[in-house]
Amino acid sequence: MTRHFPGLTEILGSVLAVWIGFSGVVALSIGFDRRAGWAGESSESSLARTEEKAFQQGGFAEVAQAVTPAVVNITATVDIIESRGGNFPLPFRGFGESQPPPGIPKRQKGSGSGVILSSDGYIMTNNHVVAESRDLLVTLPDTREFPAWVVGTDPETDLAVIKIRADDLPVIPWGNSSALAVGQYVLAIGNPFGLNSTVTLGIVSALDRGGMGLARFEDFIQTDAAINPGNSGGALVNTRGELVGINTAIASQSGGYQGVGFAVPSALARPVLEELIKNGKIVRGYLGLGVQEMTTELAPWFGLRSGEGALVTDVVPGGPADKAGIHRGEVILEYQGQSVKDGQMLLEHVTRAPIGEQIELGMVENGKKRKVRAVIREQPPAPQARRIRMPRVEHPLAGVEVADVDEAAIQEYDLNPTIKGAVVSFLEEGCTAELAGIIEGDVIIELNKHPVESVREYTSWFKRLKKEQAVLVVLVRSSRHLYVVVKSS
Repeated sequence: MTRHFPGLTEILGSVLAVWIGFSGVVALSIGFDRRAGWAGESSESSLARTEEKAFQQGGFAEVAQAVTPAVVNITATVDIIESRGGNFPLPFRGFGESQPPPGIPKRQKGSGSGVILSSDGYIMTNNHVVAESRDLLVTLPDTREFPAWVVGTDPETDLAVIKIRADDLPVIPWGNSSALAVGQYVLAIGNPFGLNSTVTLGIVSALDRGGMGLARFEDFIQTDAAINPGNSGGALVNTRGELVGINTAIASQSGGYQGVGFAVPSALARPVLEELIKNGKIVRGYLGLGVQEMTTELAPWFGLRSGEGALVTDVVPGGPADKAGIHRGEVILEYQGQSVKDGQMLLEHVTRAPIGEQIELGMVENGKKRKVRAVIREQPPAPQARRIRMPRVEHPLAGVEVADVDEAAIQEYDLNPTIKGAVVSFLEEGCTAELAGIIEGDVIIELNKHPVESVREYTSWFKRLKKEQAVLVVLVRSSRHLYVVVKSS
């Protein structure tokens, strides 16, 4: 599930395309608890001697054998639900295929890669691999399969952490991406086109690549190691077998490998993993500013001689910048006494600042300079950011709340007033009933072939179900009957 975008000419023109890797469908597509067995950093050694030894031995076989067991395949399932008056989604329409009943979810699968970073099952991948997924399946190189759940996501770096229940798993040790040099050998490991445990070799082509429009925080490692759809979330390792990046995207005019790939550096990925596991979200500093890069063309209009600084384009009402008296049209030239080269540099300073810290900004407007003090606040959460609790397994219908089909329910869910049953009024995110396809507004009329005409009858049969027993649920959705099997795990 590797995203791609056009060649470098198109990049400069901000023409982007994204590959989600869904079976040929193109669409917009870390230590803390030492007891957990976290991947540690190996001792430093001579890179030149390591690479020379590798060539003498005929390649990088030892490195590949060491790291491939810790790179997994992730299969993500996403529901595509037909609207009540719409057509069947095009990717699923085939010759002679009948139209499905309205409102029944159809599931579409995509695959990507992930890197095991703790022996007890924490795995890092890309956010776009797991975003909006209904359920996840992790397959290890030894063919073992585990259901997974999302611990936390960070769309702003396009990173995510998922978890499986397992012990004594192989891990890849963290490497120092800040020590990388252009021209250094790296290996990319992942599952392109579903070809598990694929290893490719290349060099670091460039460092600190940004402005790609792939994520808010971009500091990519550019490599010519072959990366293709399905490689997203896989490992980029150095010749010591240390993780230096998470493979994320490719620049391509064809959708396949053309020699330009990008990885999120480990220096950025590691703290994201640590905080997602600790808090389930990323806490970043916030000023409530919109800025753009100052250019040599714009500079004279603001009384400046050079194209450096961050031009304030928007101020959020009531935000820290607004309270500090900052307004649109000013240019920020300094942050805590340090020169601000552009808006990206300012963004990095602000987001890394401790919450509650008072900072000083050097401003200029029409050639007039001034100093402003503002207080860093916590960045409001992005709508995509989420923490999903692991599905409860003690009962197949745990996490489901129901209500009688009364006048209120009929109005809220647009139900047929002649239906007798228990309407689903709430579902815990990630519960087994939701994973099986039940949605809010469904009216349950049978449990294991026993009629259910009210919440009272639903509760009676619910109590008789065994913890490990699968349940055959008959429900009514949009005036159509639907059979669903709900399992405890």
